[in-house]
Amino acid sequence: MYPERGGKVEKQPQGYGAFLPSPLPPKDPKLIMDPELVRLLSDADRAVAELKGAARTLPNPDLFVAMYVRKEAVLSSQIEGTQSSLDDVLRAEARIADHGGRTDVGEVLNYISALNHGLQLLEELPVSGRLMRSIHERLMQDVRGGDKRPGEYRNGQVHIGPAGAGLTEATFVPPPWQHVPDAMADLERFINDDSEFPPLIRIGLAHSQFETVHPFHDGNGRTGRLLITFLLCKERLLDRPVLYLSHFLKAHRNEYYEALQGTRNNGDYEGWLKFFLRGVAKVALQAANVAASIGDLRERHRTAIAEHYPRASKNAFALLDQLFLLPLIRVSTAAERLGMTQAGAGNLVGQFVELGILREITGYGRNRVFDYAAYRSIFDDL
Repeated sequence: MYPERGGKVEKQPQGYGAFLPSPLPPKDPKLIMDPELVRLLSDADRAVAELKGAARTLPNPDLFVAMYVRKEAVLSSQIEGTQSSLDDVLRAEARIADHGGRTDVGEVLNYISALNHGLQLLEELPVSGRLMRSIHERLMQDVRGGDKRPGEYRNGQVHIGPAGAGLTEATFVPPPWQHVPDAMADLERFINDDSEFPPLIRIGLAHSQFETVHPFHDGNGRTGRLLITFLLCKERLLDRPVLYLSHFLKAHRNEYYEALQGTRNNGDYEGWLKFFLRGVAKVALQAANVAASIGDLRERHRTAIAEHYPRASKNAFALLDQLFLLPLIRVSTAAERLGMTQAGAGNLVGQFVELGILREITGYGRNRVFDYAAYRSIFDDL
């Protein structure tokens, strides 16, 4: 291919070689939009548009987005080696289980917080180094790597490779820390100033460049995948963060890392983009199917409520919608959310149990927890 198209390896005084990336967009030659890449871009654009439309059909879509966000957080964190599941996260959020000693659950909860924080910042900031540092600070708070300058660019050399490998045996050595501010400024300019490429091409290139710069001591993979989400929303390809690309990246982890490395070793941006676009298309269609399944489930349970408890339907419909936000719920939480008495909420939850919408999962007589299992199961295979 083009060995120096993506950058060059420069030997450091300590004897190892560090990679100095070329600024985007690719040059010598420019990005080659061959027929396969054009077709994959078209497929991905169409799938993302379908997902955007499917998400818009959901009533109160913000209630439903929370589960997509949790799933992406779990999968992105699992790529980095955490063992926590979606069930672990839901239980921690509902305070069914104390995750105090489990930093992996804390990492997922931080990811959710960082994603929501970043989306708020996007309302007033461009996608920028400032934004990325702010979400990195949230991401790394009180978890593994929390002592490695959260929210600040690194001030030392990092490397990627097998456990125990040193700098000279590493698979990849990102640029020396002194180069990071300028490299991130170049990336920020590309993201915000370049209109030469279609949005998905720009997003794919931006993610690969971020991972190559590796601007932080830890948490670069998760931050780089958050960048994809922010750019999808910034480019208005999606209204809300309902595309969990980490599902595809986790399933094809080796190919993911090889494709990124191909941009550095061979300048193979086209190969990386083909991999990226295949993932976007596949996951967008899956997420659209999930949205359709959510809509069908909601309609089915609304019909059951209306038929069996017509006099209680107003509060019951409100509780049903809350379950899409909080699929594990206590009676006290339902009462607080709906502005009802504890007794009234208890009766309502009991009706949902009779209908088979909820089931109690603790076996306790007090402080019981009820599970909207039909909803959670929609996300089980993702």
